[in-house]
Amino acid sequence: MPDDLILTVPPIWEEIEGVREAVRAHLQRQGIGDGSVDALSMVATELMENANKYGAFGVGDKITMTLEQGSAAITVGVRHAIGAADDSNLVRLDRTVQWIRGFQDPFEAYVARLEEVSAQSLYSEESGLGLVRIAYEGRAILDFCLEADGTVTVSAVYPL
Repeated sequence: MPDDLILTVPPIWEEIEGVREAVRAHLQRQGIGDGSVDALSMVATELMENANKYGAFGVGDKITMTLEQGSAAITVGVRHAIGAADDSNLVRLDRTVQWIRGFQDPFEAYVARLEEVSAQSLYSEESGLGLVRIAYEGRAILDFCLEADGTVTVSAVYPL
């Protein structure tokens, strides 16, 4: 579809800002409003950060980010390798997505996660806010699909 954007980048942190800018530019060319551009840029960035943080990459592996625009929604998907030996990240992803869905409103999940973060040690390295930000600030519905080839696609559907 002509309104789609597909980016394939190496799993390095320095690539994330380029993805954010590419998403912003693409959406602006499509005439998407500034509020939606900001939200979707954040969604793409958070998904890319999670892929970098939790993916299992070999030499030459890439992360693929897709942005598909439909008449009622825009879907951001990030596909990356997860590794067959350790499924703890996949279990955590599933648990987090289901936890967010358990709230009537994503704002409630966001507040609950912020309360958990505020109780953590200052030296804690993980906040767990990324997916909750996508649901609340990004107004997106989260899902994921595990592929037989050892990759996962995490998607966020943003209603227009």
